Amino acid sequence: MKKNTKPSILLIEDEEMLGSMYKTKFEKEGFAIETAIDGEAGLEKVKTGKFDVVLIDIIMPKLDGFAVLKQLRAMDQYKDIPILILTNLSQEEDMSKGKTLGATDYLVKANFTPTQVLEKIQSVSK
Repeated sequence: MKKNTKPSILLIEDEEMLGSMYKTKFEKEGFAIETAIDGEAGLEKVKTGKFDVVLIDIIMPKLDGFAVLKQLRAMDQYKDIPILILTNLSQEEDMSKGKTLGATDYLVKANFTPTQVLEKIQSVSK
């Protein structure tokens, strides 16, 4: 990421309304954001673009967030970038699995407003 620029974000989220809300909020704050509706679509997007930060839901059709995270971390261009899990799963075992697979952070949706998610993105992408 270039200095003094906002990170480009990929949000992989199967709840369209939630994805749209985050997209609107992030764009309003000047961030470039693309969304994908499931894990497979998210992996297709990373093949066509380079993102500075990836946000991944866990429970999704076709390919869950843990599988996406594992595949992203195996790619050279994504092995070191911030990848945040943004999910409703709040069990300790899920959090532990996310961290083990290489998540930079694990955010439970109910505990974070979109503004707080943006702040987290900014703090991990510096």
